[in-house]
Amino acid sequence: MGGTFVGFGFGAIQGGLFLPSAFASGNFDRLVVAEIDSELVAQIRRSGGTYQCNVAEAAGLRTVEVSGLEAYNPLVDEDRVTLLEAISEAAELCTALPSFTLYDSGDASVAALLAEGLGRKVENTQAPSAVVYAAENDARAAARLREACLTRKPSGFGNRVVFSETVIAKMCSVVTDSSRIRAEGLAALTEGSSRALLVEAYDKILIDESVPPGFERGLDRFIPKADLGPYALTKFFGHNAIHATLGFLARDKGMSYMHEVRESRELLTLAKRAFVEEAGVGLRKEYAEVEDDLFTPDGFLEYADDALERMINPFLRDPVARVTRDPIRKLGWEDRMLGSMRLAIRAGTVPAVMARAARIALGFACREASWDKPDAALRNIWSEWEESDEKSLCLDLLLSSS
Repeated sequence: MGGTFVGFGFGAIQGGLFLPSAFASGNFDRLVVAEIDSELVAQIRRSGGTYQCNVAEAAGLRTVEVSGLEAYNPLVDEDRVTLLEAISEAAELCTALPSFTLYDSGDASVAALLAEGLGRKVENTQAPSAVVYAAENDARAAARLREACLTRKPSGFGNRVVFSETVIAKMCSVVTDSSRIRAEGLAALTEGSSRALLVEAYDKILIDESVPPGFERGLDRFIPKADLGPYALTKFFGHNAIHATLGFLARDKGMSYMHEVRESRELLTLAKRAFVEEAGVGLRKEYAEVEDDLFTPDGFLEYADDALERMINPFLRDPVARVTRDPIRKLGWEDRMLGSMRLAIRAGTVPAVMARAARIALGFACREASWDKPDAALRNIWSEWEESDEKSLCLDLLLSSS
């Protein structure tokens, strides 16, 4: 097939999912990544464009090697020129930044590069059409990226370019603790590197089915869906909500790694109850009209069992501190925990387990922000939202849950 793949940001999602997928497909003859970390770019160049990624299977670790990668820093003028050329000729591209808020932060931003590079593509009828996957953890990431690009190029890209939402329920991390890398036998990113990529083997990645006319995907293992909305919210209010719930329950027990939960029948039981009888009830009612086995009792149970087993994979060694970081954000009115609780309440279920975990999270949030009154803390976190019966009920649940 041939063609060029361009990634933006060389973190765990890009390096542990999209680039390995593009490489393994055999459908691209050029792999390019844009990265502003000059040392990371230098490491890839010193290795001749080859790097390693650690994949956590259920029974152990395996190493995946990607070769032929070109790394460029858009802050360097010469590299920027090469990147713009690569964007103009690329058929598939992917942004995988820490947050969508970084899309348009300066003249070397992703939005600036895409607007100019894709603009050149539109002007060249010989250049291939393109799909731009937005892999940031936001249900509207692709729409936000498109808006940022249109701000810089109001004339747009016609039907030659499609910005694609994604749903990525794959746990990925960058390990920078050298002692941990040695102790766990992880393959370093490159020889002599102080970082390692560690991702789970799960690869059921959902993408928007929309493509330009006549387009043929090179990333052919992803699963296209006509409407990603139900799946994006099921990941957020299902997988993400229960991951956080289990994390806070584990942290309250003094656990350091998520796989330690395997030894606690109590926490395993609570997690499954929260997933199936609380989050699941809310999500299945919300999406009862969607024709997919996922939203049936048996289908959701299978989804929950699989996700829970993956969350406590001992070869991921996922730190509880990572899962429970930023408790104030995780307690947001529209974030994973409260969002899932609210769906459960609307479905007629009392989310007692999630409320217990949220109360633990509230305790950590109060310590971080030096708040001495939990009720005032919640009102502060939810200050942008009007008072309502639902809000009062959630306050009561978090402040009285036991």
